[in-house]
Amino acid sequence: MLPPADREEAQEPTVQVYSYAQRHQHLPRDPQQQKENYQSAKRQRWPKKALVVTIQEAHGLPVMDDQTQGSDPYIKMTILPDKRHRVKTRVLRKTLDPVFDETFTFYGIPYSQLQDLVLHFLVLSFDRFSRDDVIGEVMVPLAGVDPSTGKVQLTRDIIKRNIQKCISRGELQVSLSYQPVAQRMTVVVLKARHLPKMDITGLSGNPYVKVNVYYGRKRIAKKKTHVKKCTLNPVFNESFIYDIPTDLLPDISIEFLVIDFDRTTKNEVVGRLILGAHSVTASGAEHWREVCESPRKSVAKWHSLSEY
Repeated sequence: MLPPADREEAQEPTVQVYSYAQRHQHLPRDPQQQKENYQSAKRQRWPKKALVVTIQEAHGLPVMDDQTQGSDPYIKMTILPDKRHRVKTRVLRKTLDPVFDETFTFYGIPYSQLQDLVLHFLVLSFDRFSRDDVIGEVMVPLAGVDPSTGKVQLTRDIIKRNIQKCISRGELQVSLSYQPVAQRMTVVVLKARHLPKMDITGLSGNPYVKVNVYYGRKRIAKKKTHVKKCTLNPVFNESFIYDIPTDLLPDISIEFLVIDFDRTTKNEVVGRLILGAHSVTASGAEHWREVCESPRKSVAKWHSLSEY
């Protein structure tokens, strides 16, 4: 933590990057020289052609939750330009000075290609019921960085990200119907369109939809559709029925996660939609209101997916 006087003087958030050719070491912490920065250590293991990146910590992150006066930060890292290697840290709760100390190893990267790569760090604050807040990003070109020389220290500003630059996540069509006598909600996942390609090879994805039902902040049900192979415009037409008492409707949220299935690596979330108490879009709130005010009627609408 910086003393109050130092916090006032340090106007620009910075990032410090450390490079290693030999073994990993814990990075020195100098709070007098840091404001809203994270430390990253990277080293190259020549025989195995492995790039090892350690995301150490962040300091002085902004408050993203007015209620708790804190943040739930995590960091996504991508190796550009091919985006074939993508990882993320765990979420650390209620802190503005998270210590991650997480190491990621990337194999199959020839030393001759290092100069063409850029490490992209995206700092976010997790929010279970709405789009995660983007705190900022850092681009670290490896051009001119030679891990074989030993420790290399770089300092970069954390830049606020322009959300408009984010790629479209596609759209999802769902239908909802509530039966007040039976006290049941029928949810139909109809179809999706214009989903982005998540595979670096450029091939179409294998999407499916996971449906989570929350009462307040507690998940009370989860189901998922079948996987649709090799398509960016899948048709699901799968229905799910949930028992929901009428008096609980004001506190119910339904989360739809469109996920790209990958047999060899971790499945990746393509986009997200939330309807109900925690709807974050006008269209989502309107859809839920119409369902609640029109019992026994199936209400189908298209919604743009947000970034997870």
